[in-house]
Amino acid sequence: MYPNRCAARCHKEYLLSRRSFLGLSASAAGAWLLGGCGSQAKRLGEGGPPADSLPAMEPCGPGYRCVPAVRAAFVRRKGEYGLRWPGAVYDGQAARTMYTRKIHQTAKSLPIKVDLRPEPIYSDAEADAWIAEGKQSACDGLLVVLLDRQEHAWPTANKAIATGIPTVIYSPVGTAFTTNTAAPSQKTGAVIYSTDDFAQCAYGLKMLQAGARMRAARVVVIRGGKAAESEFPQLGIKLRTVPASAFLDIYKATPESKEMLAMADWYLRAAREVSGATRQDVINGARSYMVARKILQQEQADGITMDCLGVLGPSKMSLPCLAWSRMNDDGIPAACEADLGAAASHMIVQYLFDRPGFQQDPVPETAHKAIIGAHCSCPTRLNGFAEPPEPFILRHHHAQRDATTQTLWRVGQDVTSIDVQAAGKDKPVEMIVSSGKVLQNVSVPPAGGCVVSVMVRFDGVDDVLAYPGFHQVFFYGNFRRHLIDFCRLLKLQARVV
Repeated sequence: MYPNRCAARCHKEYLLSRRSFLGLSASAAGAWLLGGCGSQAKRLGEGGPPADSLPAMEPCGPGYRCVPAVRAAFVRRKGEYGLRWPGAVYDGQAARTMYTRKIHQTAKSLPIKVDLRPEPIYSDAEADAWIAEGKQSACDGLLVVLLDRQEHAWPTANKAIATGIPTVIYSPVGTAFTTNTAAPSQKTGAVIYSTDDFAQCAYGLKMLQAGARMRAARVVVIRGGKAAESEFPQLGIKLRTVPASAFLDIYKATPESKEMLAMADWYLRAAREVSGATRQDVINGARSYMVARKILQQEQADGITMDCLGVLGPSKMSLPCLAWSRMNDDGIPAACEADLGAAASHMIVQYLFDRPGFQQDPVPETAHKAIIGAHCSCPTRLNGFAEPPEPFILRHHHAQRDATTQTLWRVGQDVTSIDVQAAGKDKPVEMIVSSGKVLQNVSVPPAGGCVVSVMVRFDGVDDVLAYPGFHQVFFYGNFRRHLIDFCRLLKLQARVV
């Protein structure tokens, strides 16, 4: 059984963290899990742009169909706690009941399959048997919930980490000293959350889900003249190269349709302003969207990237800026210029944080010690897939052709930047991470460059002339710490700037 979409354009499997669930308290997180997406649907159409009645593009790849399997277990000694921590004051049975309920709620909302051991692990021998079963099961992750600090509790956690299976250790307050957590916290392949706030454990499960979905996912790469199959190192994303002629041929054979006209007219109605772009330009952008959808269906893919300038630049066909903006709004990772790292970055942002990101060219701005993210394919639903779009202007691409959205970023908004870079042989994939705030939307013209040019001041970045990376993906929210945890869990190299 695959998840369905709600009428508000969201993905059912994304209900867990639709509105910054990651920062909620345990009680608020539980309420959100039980409340579902109905509150989001009510917000659509309340002020702002008219509601978009067109259905979101359906994902059709193996990453979308993937429902990861996680093995989970509680750990404690038998009998009363007594004097030793967590002490007789701790009601271990009540905690087990509560966390069982929350684990299953989270699993249903993601969704993932959780195989929760019926009884806690009561001894070293039981821990060894459970660990051995986990290795044989080919599961996607382990969740160890400690209800004790004594005897075999932390040794069990360490054994789980040593399996090499992505592991989340959840240790409620009273079940850990820093002497327990210091050594294992430095190991990769696992994260430890020592808190009573279950939202952190829920995010751990979300990371396990995202990692498994990425390992199952397929991205279409449109470039060159030959078909090929490859894989993004370490992340496991399957890369299917499709000759550029495929896009060109389908585009030429695709006539205008009622669906294209409806999509174009929605953008024309919803835009705060239309500057330069004609209705036909917008229709042509909608045509590129339909072409991309057909290719995704043909290739059974979860995401797409294309050598857009090389393929379409010399032609009179519409560059896919509007199409890519819309696909990212739909929750389909769509990267420009056949950039595989950007495609992976889009996928991570969407799978972890349920919102689209903006792939951009970094421009240094020395007067404000800022970076201007400039490109022409910015999504509009920056607050989340089920949230109303940010205000936008319909404009020509900076080459004064085609149509695209100039999305207006909220000044003062927290922003995170992510840049996934594939490393060489025997080196881990690196993720460059920054966080900061939006300073302004730069007007182009009179400035030159891409029509979406958002200026961001990143925390602690003074030498903007040497800001690392390229085609970084900016997205709403401060999720630097969450990405560092994701890197640790998947054994990526986090480089915090």
